[in-house]
Amino acid sequence: MNQKQYQLQQLAHLVQGELIGEPKFIVNGLSSLELANENNISFINGDKYLEQAQNSKAGVLIITSEFKDKLPHISNFIIVQNPYLAFATLTHAFELKKNNVGIEDTAKIHPSAIVSDTAYIGHYVVIEENCVVGDATVIESHTKLDVGVEVGKNCFIDSHVTLTGFSKIGNDVRIHANTVIGGEGFGFVPYQGTWHRIAQLGSVHIGNRVRIGSNCSIDRGALDDTILHDGVIIDNLVQIAHNVQVGENTAIAAKTGIAGSTIIGKNCIFAGACGIAGHIKIADNVTLTGMSMVTKSIFEAGTYSSGTGLFESGQWRRTIVRLRQLADVPLTKVIKRLDHIQTQIESIESTLKMRK
Repeated sequence: MNQKQYQLQQLAHLVQGELIGEPKFIVNGLSSLELANENNISFINGDKYLEQAQNSKAGVLIITSEFKDKLPHISNFIIVQNPYLAFATLTHAFELKKNNVGIEDTAKIHPSAIVSDTAYIGHYVVIEENCVVGDATVIESHTKLDVGVEVGKNCFIDSHVTLTGFSKIGNDVRIHANTVIGGEGFGFVPYQGTWHRIAQLGSVHIGNRVRIGSNCSIDRGALDDTILHDGVIIDNLVQIAHNVQVGENTAIAAKTGIAGSTIIGKNCIFAGACGIAGHIKIADNVTLTGMSMVTKSIFEAGTYSSGTGLFESGQWRRTIVRLRQLADVPLTKVIKRLDHIQTQIESIESTLKMRK
């Protein structure tokens, strides 16, 4: 692997930071505080990492100005307002990227397809009729673009991806291995003890700067389109059903499932393994903690939870027993009992005050 290296002044310029130290100092990689060597650059993202930084062998640290005097053993700094963001920017400088252009001889491309001269089409890719592939897009091996699929500019489509259902992919989109975009939605009508398939006639529209992880399924709409708006990021193993709409810059973590026709707002964060019922709406700026189950619409921004936190096994079993016992007691009886206890507490408090 060819290792990239830069002078410190080049990296400071990339992140628009203030350089303190030797401008021509050579940096040959990014690293964590624990594993960094004298030619690596790392960062501090808060007070809790100060002790690690004091023990780090990193040759350069990205910091805010408040940490400079607390790290006398470090000679080289890049001072910025947001070290984590600066570090993220530098990952692109050190990333090894493919610059291949052209079409591999094992690829199969229909004569009606339009493929940019600056795109790269890998081995055994299949591109069917009336497809479009934009400038500087990379499509890796064994990927299939079904009839009428359009992929924009500067996209990366990893190996074994299937794009079907007349899907339209925007610019600067990344789709990782084994994901299926535009597959048939789960639509059936029950009648006389059997399920009758509903043909899915909609499509999938994916906006710009969307990232979709490995092994995801994003189904085409039944009638209206499934839509992922600009800036959405999706982890691995996520299921998005037909007719779902996901608002701009929403982030969805692994193993989350979203049922059909749900509308999700902008700037939401769904932690891992959340389950979202169908035909509901979720407002902008909603955060769901891990394993939350959403069964009705959420109309106000905020953080919501429904997953049960970890217990020691014996305590968990006792808790479940109590929950079952509580479920067997009528709610009105519980409320009356609580009211009685509250009255007793107030009476005791009043007596104690009188004695003082």
